Amino acid sequence: MEDIEQQEPFPVDRDGRRLRFTEDQPDSKRKIGCCEKFQLSVSKWMLPEDSRSKYLERANCCPPPIFIILISIAELAVFIYYAVWKPQKQWVTLDEGIWNSPLTYKPELRQEAWRFISYMFVHAGVEHIVGNLVMQLLLGIPLELVHKGFEVGMIYMAGVLAGSLASSIFDPLSALVGASGGVYALIGGYFMNAVVNFREMIPLLGIFRILAIVIFVGTDFGFAFYRRFVTHEDGLNVSFVAHFGGIAAGMTIGYVFFSAYNKKLLKDPRFWLCIIGYVILVVFAVLFNIFLSPAP
Repeated sequence: MEDIEQQEPFPVDRDGRRLRFTEDQPDSKRKIGCCEKFQLSVSKWMLPEDSRSKYLERANCCPPPIFIILISIAELAVFIYYAVWKPQKQWVTLDEGIWNSPLTYKPELRQEAWRFISYMFVHAGVEHIVGNLVMQLLLGIPLELVHKGFEVGMIYMAGVLAGSLASSIFDPLSALVGASGGVYALIGGYFMNAVVNFREMIPLLGIFRILAIVIFVGTDFGFAFYRRFVTHEDGLNVSFVAHFGGIAAGMTIGYVFFSAYNKKLLKDPRFWLCIIGYVILVVFAVLFNIFLSPAP
């Protein structure tokens, strides 16, 4: 009898879960269910060809993408609170209701450190929240199905923090609202993967993905510039620099996370390089806000 220790080990994913064998996969004689069709589409949109089979072997619709759904519900709930229960011009543009919110980032109140994160829950109008929610749901749900919710959440929050810190340095006298930092972190990570793995993905889908991202980013930046330079009231400016901070976090940390599918991140030198770089920049931003910021 063959020694058990000499037998070929069962294939497992990076979490130690045993992968299903090929005979467990749908074949031409069995009708593919809706969940399997959806997972197949997700794999084509999110992964290069050499990683799709690994994803399909362990893919399922349970648990659902909890993080991106919960964060979207929270952002929508805060918007409804300020727009309906506290009637404002919130449906059109920024107004006093959210300007006085304890969640909004304001440079003169930056000692209230939670505002560097909580600003993501407050939005400056309908087009602002609709654009952010649509993009983060369309992109975040497939990403969370392929990757862990923990990983998607870390990238999203890294973008939110990077956005507020970048704004506090490069636009230090402006306020900040909206989840664009987190959304742009997801966009940046996905965009880098779409570009780097372009030849390994379906060409037509690759072109469509890149064009869709460019169009969305261009449109959203247009609204951001409009809010910053045209619609501000009583000298209250809303910064757009968080977009740059978020997309920078996504194109570095996000790219490493999303490109390391089914791999050990802790063994990837790119992971440590990005983490160390991010921590250094965060420390610099904190020191800048304490000692050098021109904000009151």
